Amino acid sequence: MKRLLLFSILLFIHSFCFAQEDSADNARLAQMISLSEVVVRNDINVPKFMERVKNDTTFYKAFRNLRVLGFTSLNDIRIIDKKGNQKASLYSKTKQSRSARCRTMQVLEENTSGDFYDRKRNYNYYTAELYAGLFFTTDSVCNETNVVKGVTFTAKGKSGIEKSKEQLKKLFFNPGKKIPGIPFIGNKINIFDPDVAELYDFTIDQQEYEGQSCYIFTVKARENLSPDDKDRIVIDNMTTWFQAKTMEVLARNYDMSYKAGVYDFDVHMEVQMQKFGEYLVPKILRYKGNWDVMFKKRERGVFTATLFDFRE
Repeated sequence: MKRLLLFSILLFIHSFCFAQEDSADNARLAQMISLSEVVVRNDINVPKFMERVKNDTTFYKAFRNLRVLGFTSLNDIRIIDKKGNQKASLYSKTKQSRSARCRTMQVLEENTSGDFYDRKRNYNYYTAELYAGLFFTTDSVCNETNVVKGVTFTAKGKSGIEKSKEQLKKLFFNPGKKIPGIPFIGNKINIFDPDVAELYDFTIDQQEYEGQSCYIFTVKARENLSPDDKDRIVIDNMTTWFQAKTMEVLARNYDMSYKAGVYDFDVHMEVQMQKFGEYLVPKILRYKGNWDVMFKKRERGVFTATLFDFRE
């Protein structure tokens, strides 16, 4: 269960594609959204804006671009005890190369501490396993593309880790939809469903982000909710910076937490993008998570991925 929850939370760090097709829902949502003065002055078409937000593929595309590019990555993973002391860690520098439609990874530098690995160099911590699943390649991977059109996520016919990965992809790229198979929270992440949207405040602002004009779209759980309503909240806060002209996602921050009888978690994530030629790619991914699952030890993990030196 812990592995399922971790993968389901983090492949929530690979979009924001809220694929609801009813224009009446967009109009209803538009009435719920608070606009800053600058957005009001610019006379933004809010229903159209929401349609583009819900059907965004640029965030997903940025991570798919990593499959067709070479890059270098600094990897910093730390496991923390309850007093905030470091109990295990990995710091490494890796280089992904791509040739003849295949990508491989080379470890240029690596330092570990504590019991990060077991004797067979398997990961002792789910946080490390999760990171490795996102950024590390052990063998040659071939014939991948960065195409997103027509790509669907399905866990049908899969089990274990592979099923968890598909559920995580769906949560990450389609967070407005129910995710079957995640205990207790599957329905509660549908933040644009009318029964869930009433628990949130939605705002649109316009400001500069790293020198570019951006729309800032924020979803935040309302204050002063009743205890029963708080129990319906999983996504506490999500903020996305959209480039004003292209509507590409330049950054996204989100906080998620939940307490159930058999587990609890509190997770914060940040993703920043950059342009490499015509490609939008992630440049920094930060994660901080605290997990407790019945019959497992509580795990507190922090990691940062820094990607640079992109090349075709």
